[in-house]
Parts: sequence; structure tokens; C-alpha cells
Amino acid sequence: MSLNIEQKKALVTEVHEIALTAHSVVAAEYRGLSVTQITNLRAQARKSGVYIRVVKNTLARKAVAGTSFECIAPQLKGPLILAFSKEDPGAAARVVKAFAKDNDKLVTTLVSLGGQLLPAKALDQVASLPTKEQALSMLLGVIKAPISKFVRTLAEPHTMLVRTVGAIKDQRVAAAG
Repeated sequence: MSLNIEQKKALVTEVHEIALTAHSVVAAEYRGLSVTQITNLRAQARKSGVYIRVVKNTLARKAVAGTSFECIAPQLKGPLILAFSKEDPGAAARVVKAFAKDNDKLVTTLVSLGGQLLPAKALDQVASLPTKEQALSMLLGVIKAPISKFVRTLAEPHTMLVRTVGAIKDQRVAAAG
């Protein structure tokens, strides 16, 4: 179904606004997928906070112009579906990777993260990026580690004294009994 000029402008504007705030984008060739499969992919993407859109390559090039994803413009070839991560940099990669595991016709062609164009094989690395909650818990663990170690160091002399007194008591009880 063809779009008129106003619809094309609206589509370019919509994708451009998403690209301005997105953390990463994954482009995948969807040739051979049924409408039902693409609908399932869209549903999985919505659950993960990923914006997915099939856009003609010429319109996609215009939409990413002036954004950090401008680097993908020359690589947009063939029937592509674009997945933008809005909240979590690895979300789009995780959605595409999980869907491609069951549907081999979805082939990743490029990944872009932080304004850098990455090859399709970088999908696994981007998908393994921690979520915001995981990153915060890792940061908290790193912050907490020195304090915990300091407290253990302070408590260790008292603990050693208690263990030594307990060992002497056990020796006396054994010698007496």
C-alpha cells in the first residue's frame, strides 16, 4: 500500500523523533516472514519497550539524518525492519535475537549503539548488555564491596580472640575430661 506525501512526512517525523531518543537500533531483513510472525515480533517488542517499524530505506535514511544513527544510512538495503531501544540499550538486540532463534528468516544486517555502526555479529554482545536494574545492582555491589571488606577487617581481631579463647577452653575440657 502506497503512502501519500503527507503520510510519508509523518512517518519520517515519527521515526526521527524515536531515533533522537533511542539508545540503539537493530536492522534485520524480514524476507520470508509471515504477517503472523511479524505481529508476534511486534508484540514481543512492545513488552520490552522496543519500537519496531518497517520503513522504506529512502524514508529511513531521511528519518535517521541528524541523529546518532546517521551512520546506518548507507547500509540500509533490502526489506528491513528497524528496532529501536527506547529505554535499555540491549533491549532491541535481545528481542531480535530471541525471535531469530525460532525464526531463521529474520536475519540481522546491522547494529548501531551510541552512534557507532557495528557488524551484525555484534548482536550477541549488544544483547548481553545489562538492563538498567542489573547495571544499578552491579554498581551498588562495587560501591558496597570496600565498605564490607573494611567492616570484616575491623571485626577480624575480635573474632580471632573469641576463636582462640574457645580453642583454649576446648583443650582444657579435653584434658580434664
